[in-house]
Amino acid sequence: MGKQALGTIAYNQFIRADSVLLIGAYPQRPLCRTKAMDLTNYERLGAGINAMVCVMSYSGYDIEDAQVYNRASLERGYGRCIVLRRNEVELERFAAGEVEIVLPPEGNASSKCKALNADGIASKGAQVRQFDILVNKYTPGVGGEPRPSPLVYKYPQPAVVDHVIISPQGDTDRFTQSQQKIKVITREVRPPELGDKFSSRHGQKGVVGLIADSVDLPFNELGINPDMIMNPHGFPSRMTVGKLLELVSSKRAALRGVLGDGTAFAGDSADDIAADLTASGFNFQGKDLFYSGITGEIMQGYVFFGPIYYQRLKHMVTDKMHARSTGPRSILTRQPTEGRARSGGLRVGEMERDCMVGYGASNLLNERLLVSSDLFTADICKVCGHLGYGSICTFCKKKGDTVKVNIPYAFKLLIQELQGMSISVRLSLNNTS
Repeated sequence: MGKQALGTIAYNQFIRADSVLLIGAYPQRPLCRTKAMDLTNYERLGAGINAMVCVMSYSGYDIEDAQVYNRASLERGYGRCIVLRRNEVELERFAAGEVEIVLPPEGNASSKCKALNADGIASKGAQVRQFDILVNKYTPGVGGEPRPSPLVYKYPQPAVVDHVIISPQGDTDRFTQSQQKIKVITREVRPPELGDKFSSRHGQKGVVGLIADSVDLPFNELGINPDMIMNPHGFPSRMTVGKLLELVSSKRAALRGVLGDGTAFAGDSADDIAADLTASGFNFQGKDLFYSGITGEIMQGYVFFGPIYYQRLKHMVTDKMHARSTGPRSILTRQPTEGRARSGGLRVGEMERDCMVGYGASNLLNERLLVSSDLFTADICKVCGHLGYGSICTFCKKKGDTVKVNIPYAFKLLIQELQGMSISVRLSLNNTS
């Protein structure tokens, strides 16, 4: 999961102009590292946080690899990330010598122009929301009248203008007719929310299933709450023994002030770690006594507790969440478009159809696959079975012998494509009344 983790990517990360740049807000050095990390200087660019982890079942919101997080830890900055986005526009020069220009906002400009400076470009530090104007660009229109063609902030999450890059005139590399580029970099701070993805360095990935108040979480004899709670059912089948060793090694490192060595087959031995934990006054297995945050009573069993290096991954629910009622349709098939970027529909595939068939939900099946998709009322000839148009059969050359039949538009398209291949498709009608 290292390639998907959010952290420090380079020393110049705050002056770059990448399309999208995801940066961890408070990266830390791992308490348990390996010899490979020393050789590659991996620790110089942190990509995670040492989280205090309880391995226990809590509340039922941690099943199937979901994790429970401490709200107080998230408010202190745990797992927080910064999203930098580049919004770019080019001022072009046309063949007739006309050029695109940037104009200051008009005196009676709408609220969409509130981020603009006197020069027509969004000012540094200005807050922007969806459809706000970042660059007030105008393009030459008919008769020399300029028409607005602004650069608009299109994302639903509010952001702040981090910095603006304006290239010198003529300093472009892509288009000969382009005379200048303006790049507006927006910054967005995202604390973790329900559905965001985290992972340890052992591939134990999971999403945030519950954000619980600190007072409701268990606490140990020192009054320490965990930053996160992980379900123990993630260990037996995955057999990630290294994660267990990382916890006790990191726990010893925090107590003794010496970084642990988790190199496979060559790092700290379990016996040495156990001896040091015992010498520090802790259980040699890394388990602690915990009290319930809800009742205040001592919990029945000891809890495996200690720091594990956790990484926040780039998969965030705010980038993936999507729903629609009605919306755009494909011109060719008249079916809803596909994909979140195109406001597409939610696909009912073969397996979903099989479930509906199994339940006998025929009306629901008809609605999902026909009414809500590409319903088309076709004229079918009662005599020859060919497609007609406007109550006229184009094959029989007669009027009035057609009936209205509801079919998917894709099926009508299939019939016409087969006709284009000289294959005649005739529809047999049972009830033509």
